[in-house]
Amino acid sequence: MPLRYRYSNAVLILIIINILVFAAGRLLGQRLIAGYMAMIPAAVLQGRVWTFITYMFVHGGISHIFFNMFALFIFGTRVEQRMGTSEFLLFYFISGVLAGIFSFAVYVLTGSYNIALMGASGAIYAVQLAYAVFYPDSYIYIWGILPLRTPVAVLGFTALEIISAVAGLNNKVAHFTHLAGFAVAWVYLALRYRINPWKELTGR
Repeated sequence: MPLRYRYSNAVLILIIINILVFAAGRLLGQRLIAGYMAMIPAAVLQGRVWTFITYMFVHGGISHIFFNMFALFIFGTRVEQRMGTSEFLLFYFISGVLAGIFSFAVYVLTGSYNIALMGASGAIYAVQLAYAVFYPDSYIYIWGILPLRTPVAVLGFTALEIISAVAGLNNKVAHFTHLAGFAVAWVYLALRYRINPWKELTGR
């Protein structure tokens, strides 16, 4: 059963934390911040398990953090309003952590021990799926011009991520992390809200 409803704008707090961590990286050195906070499989095997959480707050550049935070603001605000703050935070961190763990498993199995996983994308892709499920009649404007129903856009993003993941494991974009975020959100909504995401996305 979902947690008791309350709303306190956690999305804004998450955005501020991400910006502060990014600023710290610029001041202290990105390599220093990433070394302690990014999820690096070799470091996890040495005991840095906290990075399954902290990797979500580290970003590699201006465009990386800008687009992630923009998506979190656009989609996360409505999802938090729908879920309530406590449930949203539970959803956000479960999605991000499990996406990180899944990525860790993929990297270890493929021998990619020194890849640094950074960014909130896994959790944000989960938020995007939740937004599409809760608001299936809403629209996303691609490049600010082309209107697409949110479920169509989300399913399209998923298809692109699957193609990209199959095309190359060593791509710098963590496609498996994104897909894991989608998958966790799908199961979460089915179990916690008794919602059939496929039915909501397709109207069938």
